[in-house]
Amino acid sequence: MKNFAFVLLLGLLAACGSNQVKEEKITEVIPNNQASANSELFNTQFSLFLHSYYTLKDAFINEQLNTIDSNSDSLAKMIAALPIKELKSDSTQNAALILIESIKAELKGLKGETDIEEKRKAFQMIGEQLLVLMQKVRYDFDIVYHQYCPMAMDNNGATWLSNSADIKNPYLPKTMLECGEVKDTLNFSVK
Repeated sequence: MKNFAFVLLLGLLAACGSNQVKEEKITEVIPNNQASANSELFNTQFSLFLHSYYTLKDAFINEQLNTIDSNSDSLAKMIAALPIKELKSDSTQNAALILIESIKAELKGLKGETDIEEKRKAFQMIGEQLLVLMQKVRYDFDIVYHQYCPMAMDNNGATWLSNSADIKNPYLPKTMLECGEVKDTLNFSVK
């Protein structure tokens, strides 16, 4: 029985990448000497929104339901305050508005759930939609790490965003806090 448990543990560690951060690709970026693709107002508000998302991620790591709910409220306020009219093209504005409405709906669903695992499902969707939003608006004020754990969500895998390359898994914080990898580094500020 001990051998079986040992083999199982080795398999789990191998599936999680042995806690090594691996960058598979770096997203296309803009040269440092060029101005941002977005206005200073947009970048500042989007940065505040992202930091609110990171705070929500940390609440999932700490598994504090009341903090998760209050942080989801804060994130909803931050996304509603994004100055979308500051984006340069109408098509980008329209796509951003659609994604923002989807994120707001997921935030509302997250808040309505009472089970932390159901809240994590909504958080997963928020992260996926936020990733697409960042790519669409070409947010170039901060570096953001797109992270992934293949063991999350009953071995279906799940993604999240972070302001650090260090892995802190919001889906399996008690059993596999460091399980995951950096799938992409979003840095539109340098080419």
